[in-house]
Amino acid sequence: MRPSLTRRRLLGGLSLAPLGWAAASVAATESWHMPDEGDPHRATWMSFGPNEEVWGRQLLKPVREHLAGIARTIAAFEPVHMLVSEQDHDLAARLCGNKVELEVQPVDDLWMRDTGPVFVRNAAGQWAGVDFNFNGWGRKQAHARDAEVAEYVTDAAEVQRLRTRLVLEGGGIEVDGAGTAIITESCVLNANRNPGLGKEACEAELKRLLGLRKIIWLPGIAGRDITDGHTDFYARFTSPGVVVAGLDEDPDSYDRAVTRRHLEILKQATDARGQKLRVEVLKGPESVRKKLETPEFAAGYINFYVCNGAVIAPQFGDARADGNARSLLRELFPKREVVQLDIDAIAAGGGGIHCTTQQQPR
Repeated sequence: MRPSLTRRRLLGGLSLAPLGWAAASVAATESWHMPDEGDPHRATWMSFGPNEEVWGRQLLKPVREHLAGIARTIAAFEPVHMLVSEQDHDLAARLCGNKVELEVQPVDDLWMRDTGPVFVRNAAGQWAGVDFNFNGWGRKQAHARDAEVAEYVTDAAEVQRLRTRLVLEGGGIEVDGAGTAIITESCVLNANRNPGLGKEACEAELKRLLGLRKIIWLPGIAGRDITDGHTDFYARFTSPGVVVAGLDEDPDSYDRAVTRRHLEILKQATDARGQKLRVEVLKGPESVRKKLETPEFAAGYINFYVCNGAVIAPQFGDARADGNARSLLRELFPKREVVQLDIDAIAAGGGGIHCTTQQQPR
């Protein structure tokens, strides 16, 4: 059976009432803008948060090693700040090396893309971080410490924290930096995050917070993975007007029909400038290394991370598919080095490189 784009399983489920929607949001007079990921970075933020309760004994050691490997690789290109609980500090220091700056802050898990703030800038050049009220992907996992990460990072970065009543995660947002976003309905319009909130109200808040003029909505799929179908496993901008999208061809995968539908939507979509998108398809591998393969193994190349001078991407041991991914990323990012890493332990938990990072623009 071909590996599919399956993602994080539902772990440590909680049964709590969802928060209601209220009108509080950033002031309508403010004008904020979320830059493209490929714009220059001041730093990358990460979280050294794997624990045995969530990851299990078999994956704990390799996931820590692979997470540290991502951090060391990015640190060769730009500063990396890694949050780490006090009890894990010495281990993180040994694994990450002296080029990664460790900051002691309690965390529950490693998914900084979802727990950290989304950095935005206003017309006066002032920076802020949007706190999207992380609630454990719809209260599916214990998250009390991770719910404090966005506030900690904005304070540490010495920027304003923007509050909103929207509940979502950074992995559900993909922008081109020129006014267009791709967002999955299955995540943002889900009642486990924003009950009773319609698409129009959600769009208005996202446009105000992120400086958007056009949102391309993909259906995604809810309830099959812990994220309810984050955008960053389906489609990514590589530049304004250019999108690379995943295609799952496993006939047994729940994502097979979804990714085909997404491609149909993207190929017909226009961006904020009114121009049709150029859509490049990036298929997943035919096979993966067996040692850490799980039913939740996230065998897709879309979850790459763009940092200063490089694109950090996965490889899964399928020489042909790995090479195809490398070639396409080199074509789409001709001025950047493409670095492929073995992140099998993170993929085994249903995530990828992008999920573990959050950029702080310069």
